[in-house]
Amino acid sequence: MDEFRADIEELRRRAREHIELGPITSSYGADRQRVIDVLNEALATELVCVLRYKRHYFTATGLDAGPVAAEFLQHATEEQQHADQLAARITQLQGSPNFDPAGLTSRSHSQYDASDGLRNMIVEDLVAERIAIASYSDIIRWLGDGDPTTRRLMETILAVEEEHADDLLSLLDRVS
Repeated sequence: MDEFRADIEELRRRAREHIELGPITSSYGADRQRVIDVLNEALATELVCVLRYKRHYFTATGLDAGPVAAEFLQHATEEQQHADQLAARITQLQGSPNFDPAGLTSRSHSQYDASDGLRNMIVEDLVAERIAIASYSDIIRWLGDGDPTTRRLMETILAVEEEHADDLLSLLDRVS
């Protein structure tokens, strides 16, 4: 295995080029605008999930509603954190996070849901989580080594989405 040796003088010289790009250096290997566009789709997906979980939290009724609603609220909070992380990364890439409500559902990979009944709410939220899992897995593979920072962010979000799906599956088994 070859020893790693950085050309320090070259790194210093290149760091001064295009300083207006901040953290984006010549070693950035992805199509930055396409990454921003994909992250805006993920942002829309997270925002739609926040809205769906909030609706389900406030409208959950029945004997089993307490613990299920608490889970919906926790998921809504975590989805909002994901949205914030995505918006921060978009900004870091010198893009503009798209919070425009017009077209939010068309940009989102998952759909808004206004189901009634705990079981239906859980099923629809589980479907949405499975969509996010599949979508985010594809994004991670697509990013590869081109943008390791965004890839790691998406991997972190994916792990939470998988946890959400597992939580929902457990709830589905307990609710009639």
